[in-house]
Amino acid sequence: MIIIINWLKKISNSIPLLWLLLSLPLLVILVQYLNESIFYGEFIHATGVYSTRLLILTMAVTPLRMAFPRAAFSKWLVQRRRYFGVAMFVYVVPHLLAYLVKIGAYAGVLSEAAEPGMWTGWLAFLLFVPLAITSNNKSVRALGKRWKTLHRLVYVAAVLTFVHWILVAFNPMAGIIHAGILLLLEAYRVTATWRTVYRNR
Repeated sequence: MIIIINWLKKISNSIPLLWLLLSLPLLVILVQYLNESIFYGEFIHATGVYSTRLLILTMAVTPLRMAFPRAAFSKWLVQRRRYFGVAMFVYVVPHLLAYLVKIGAYAGVLSEAAEPGMWTGWLAFLLFVPLAITSNNKSVRALGKRWKTLHRLVYVAAVLTFVHWILVAFNPMAGIIHAGILLLLEAYRVTATWRTVYRNR
């Protein structure tokens, strides 16, 4: 039993294995799309859903840590939060590239970009770019306190992401449900923070 527990700990601490698990769904989706086993709409939907769920997971780390401060899993999540955020961006890139290839013409991209469902997606992407680039220890040291200020943009980007999903989806219910989950998690975080501040007064 001890051997099995130690083996599981080693697996859970393996960064390459974590990246393999995070990237595996994307690899499967890409192969299916390139083999034409799934259509463009299915590819766009799948990459969008996975990226959004990874966004929720990334933002859920703090509420979960506050709810379960002594739990090993919450500590594990905190230590790997940046990996989830970068993985989210990795899913966003093929999502965007597939759209650009499908539209093809530059004029077509510009004309659609004016629509609320599209400019919210573009703006969210532009906000995610600096967050993904600075999700490393070197950037944390270089930016200092500014790093946290910069990464608070994730809240704006998250709102834009869900607005984009809800507006462009054939059935917006899935987007609404996912947004509701994140909203509940963030509501708990804010409430718990207020309670902590109130107790310390």
